[in-house]
Amino acid sequence: MGRSIVVDGLSKQYRIGALLHETMLREKLVNLFTLKSLRQRHRYETVWALRDVSFKVDDGEVLGIIGRNGAGKSTLLKILSRITYPTAGKIKVNGRVASLLEVGTGFHDELTGRENVFLNGSILGMTRKEVSSKLDAIVEFAGVEKFMDTPIKRYSSGMRLRLGFAVAAHLDPDILIIDEVLAVGDAGFQRKCLGVMSDLQKGGRTVLFVSHNMAAVENLCSRAIWIDNGLIRADGGTREVIESYMATFAGAQQAVTDFSEIESRRGTGEIRYTGLGILSAVGQPIQVVRSGDPMTLRLHYHATRPIPRPSFGFRLFTELGTLVTETSTWHNGIEIPLVNQGEGSIDIEIISLPLLPARYYLSLWLTGTGNIIYDGLEHCARLDVEVSDMYQSGRGIDGRYGIVFFPQRWNLEGLLPHEDSGFACPSSAGPQWPSKS
Repeated sequence: MGRSIVVDGLSKQYRIGALLHETMLREKLVNLFTLKSLRQRHRYETVWALRDVSFKVDDGEVLGIIGRNGAGKSTLLKILSRITYPTAGKIKVNGRVASLLEVGTGFHDELTGRENVFLNGSILGMTRKEVSSKLDAIVEFAGVEKFMDTPIKRYSSGMRLRLGFAVAAHLDPDILIIDEVLAVGDAGFQRKCLGVMSDLQKGGRTVLFVSHNMAAVENLCSRAIWIDNGLIRADGGTREVIESYMATFAGAQQAVTDFSEIESRRGTGEIRYTGLGILSAVGQPIQVVRSGDPMTLRLHYHATRPIPRPSFGFRLFTELGTLVTETSTWHNGIEIPLVNQGEGSIDIEIISLPLLPARYYLSLWLTGTGNIIYDGLEHCARLDVEVSDMYQSGRGIDGRYGIVFFPQRWNLEGLLPHEDSGFACPSSAGPQWPSKS
């Protein structure tokens, strides 16, 4: 079996500081002869996004790449896609590469959807006839038939995503590189994308798949690489690598609610989460909650200035990264006109926790109008849910029965009892769901 990708000693260094602002030749010439420039020329920091990364990918292999935000995953994919170049090391890519690293990557805003499809095909080395033979399948998959002759700049982000994936997947790439952008699409679109990647695998194509959805990685990939702080921490069987990766969350988050020192976070930082409290119904801190119990999540924050119209939200994941739920003040139609500068907190009251016993992880986000991201913390807190007699039947329901349970009652009035059973149908509407007063 041949090798699709060979990476040997790959490193990528970025410089951040004053010199990044010298974007024009005129600025460089002026600054070259100024005292200020002489003082600033060495006032920059270096950041290693990747350090001595080496691995090989066989033809037809589906490789999952996992890790926290800022670990170096996207930098690796950009180097493999020739979008940026390494500082050191070598890469060898055998075959035609199609990449979907961001929404609308490779699209020209002034061209129509149809023109962009042909443009991408020509970049991949395909003839116009070859692209034309794939056009109907691309349009059908993307669901943008009415807009194919509309400039891409008028597309919504979802339309750009669907067309971008359709182009990348249908123009016969030997290697398909997919970043976390699939998380932007709805559930139906994600299923279609996962189906296409599965078909590519069966057809002997190589796929590199970056995702925070560990369930999708485990389902699609026979092998995974865990990247942490620019280094490969693990490379092997998908389940073993995922378990090693998720174990770091469990070890780090035990009873830790202080987020002030966490550096691996997104956003401008003008308002940030500083901590999380998990409280009982009477307001006492707890580390473990039972299925069906009420609880409160108290989100502590610090604002460096007054923040207009912020939205506080969280996502809840299973241990393998499956999204259980996402909610926010925005989802609930709650508009917060202004948050003043300083410290504060906001509570989320959960009347009855509908989770079956297991370990879950919380990711927090803080956004504003105009798609501003103030803060984003991935898997920053752990929630352990234990067994309870939620149905008041004397039978505990554990994690073998799924992820969630439904508050419910059963109505037996339509049941026909056997004449000799001595059983009589209740006249009421059936057993009532126990209240949590």
